[in-house]
Amino acid sequence: MSQLYKITTVIISFCLLLPLFGKSQNPIIQTIYTADPAPMVYNNTLYLYTGHDEDKSTWFTMNDWKCFSTTDMVNWTDHGSPLSVKCFSWAGKDAWAGQCIFRNGNFYWYVPVNQLNGKGMAIGVAVSKSPTGPFQDALGKPLVNSGGGDIDPTVFIDDDGQAYLYWGNPYLKYVKLNEDMTSYSGDVVTVPLNEKGFNIRLKDADKRPTAYEEAPWLYKRKSLYYLLYAAGGVPEHLAYSTAPSATGPWSYRDTIMTIIKKGGAFTNHPGLVDYKGKSYLFYHNGALPGGGGFTRSVCVDECQFNDDGSIVRIEPSGGIIKATGSIDPFKRVEAETIAWSEGLKTAKNNRTGMYVTSIGNNDYIKVRGVDFGNGAKRFEASAAAIAKGSKIEVHIDSLNGTLVTTCEVKQTGDMHKWMVHSSTVKKVTGIHDLFLVFKGRDGDLFNFDWWKFYSYNGQ
Repeated sequence: MSQLYKITTVIISFCLLLPLFGKSQNPIIQTIYTADPAPMVYNNTLYLYTGHDEDKSTWFTMNDWKCFSTTDMVNWTDHGSPLSVKCFSWAGKDAWAGQCIFRNGNFYWYVPVNQLNGKGMAIGVAVSKSPTGPFQDALGKPLVNSGGGDIDPTVFIDDDGQAYLYWGNPYLKYVKLNEDMTSYSGDVVTVPLNEKGFNIRLKDADKRPTAYEEAPWLYKRKSLYYLLYAAGGVPEHLAYSTAPSATGPWSYRDTIMTIIKKGGAFTNHPGLVDYKGKSYLFYHNGALPGGGGFTRSVCVDECQFNDDGSIVRIEPSGGIIKATGSIDPFKRVEAETIAWSEGLKTAKNNRTGMYVTSIGNNDYIKVRGVDFGNGAKRFEASAAAIAKGSKIEVHIDSLNGTLVTTCEVKQTGDMHKWMVHSSTVKKVTGIHDLFLVFKGRDGDLFNFDWWKFYSYNGQ
């Protein structure tokens, strides 16, 4: 990436995203384009599985899927790509929208891909012992292959243990999964797309009978089943129907989110999850620099319900204001744990794992809600550098806030030869947003793996 391009990107980004420099941030991932969010809660952590729009795409050019996690809803850790099209020997391209779920010690990720045999999209299933992978093809063939429109699978396990898989565009279909989660019993059921269940269609009504378009998401609250979906044609809005069971009959309820006009994409994709006593709706837009219909970015807003179970309409916002936790700086924090960033990318190798790269002068990472307790005395960072004179400025509360330390990043001789760099810290106590601001000459400065503070009691 040229320095001129990075400077231009930062300036444009600053102008477009200035309102987000407060206590919130949408889109939640800034290092790559992400789409089609699928949240999953496991062991008190929220994992987010997304698609990945390639830079400068002019079509849905997607080769792999990504995984992120959070424990506070504002800082997101990048786990890289646990699954790609290449993992399916029978697939040719198109790593489109999927969803992951845990059962019986395994994580099952249902994804649609375009078949090598030219017969269109089909749904495969990948399995892993870890939520962050790596995942492997569980079957060596499609799980579902019903007609070419087999995209956007959503998976749900009911309270009685029965699992369901819904999917489809232009149709809506489902099967009952067996307990092994890699096979199903009974027929593939086609859901009647009628006005009662999915409302009337206001545009292109001659092509499809109802507002249902794609991207189903199955969810249950109390005794009511919800089916969220992209609706209305292109550009899409988000709507939902409800039913007394996971198989219907469905009754149309309302719009959840209208067409996103400012910074939107012509598609949208819902993912609704409960976490730490609240409900959150994930979706995507085109708000990042260079973003649009084929370069999308995942966002999240809190979702609330009325007494009758209806969903309060959501207006896209700057993001989550109140964190559900804080960051402990006295434990190693991965550099790729980010609330907001500018000008950066992430990468992975077998030895180091994930790290932050493409670091230029004045690029930065913001980490929200860092709890320094009674104080910190030393800062450490693991980095690998070729360039001379690079530094990490550590500010609190704002990008130009109080400077608590400046850590010199010394040359290590190679961009993958890691060294721990340290500096003395001005006493800082309590909870603050942390800004790691990178300084140096033109070009790539260094790669950054992790950071940590030390307290006065030696921790």
